[in-house]
Amino acid sequence: MDLKLCYYGNPILRRKCDPVELNDEIRTFIQDMMDTVHSHDSIGLAAPQVGRALRIFLVRNHIIKPNGDYEFTDLAVYINPKLSNPTKETEILSEGCMSFPRFYIDVERPIGITVEAMGLDGKIFKEELTGFKARQVMHENDHINGVLFIDRMDPKKRKEAEPLITRIKKKHKVR
Repeated sequence: MDLKLCYYGNPILRRKCDPVELNDEIRTFIQDMMDTVHSHDSIGLAAPQVGRALRIFLVRNHIIKPNGDYEFTDLAVYINPKLSNPTKETEILSEGCMSFPRFYIDVERPIGITVEAMGLDGKIFKEELTGFKARQVMHENDHINGVLFIDRMDPKKRKEAEPLITRIKKKHKVR
């Protein structure tokens, strides 16, 4: 089932999310999150973006083929993730977010991170990530901690972008 997205201004996006116990209801919810990612051709989604304050997010990468087309990898599920060991080296890259339609900003993040989480099979796994997948995991992990990518903007650029950010909030105002 395609879930309804929550946009900037919805208070759930600012909540620190609750830990999850894996059960059939949560597995169904995760499947619905997967359906939502697929229907929006997205590369990541966190539970608060679909109205649930749970410590769950999904990410997938895209692979660019030699002919310029792209395909997505399978979705990775992260339940109750814990991030550690960010690299000292950082990079600035453009990021977007489903909760901020058609809005992209430069965000500085470490180039690598370690994540420990539970998978859909209920087993704990640990990954040392670098590059784009590390960035995705940090972005989605921010969501489950009530942090948005606009919070990581350079203050001067944030001030410049404020009119656009305000328009997004007004357009998708929670009723």
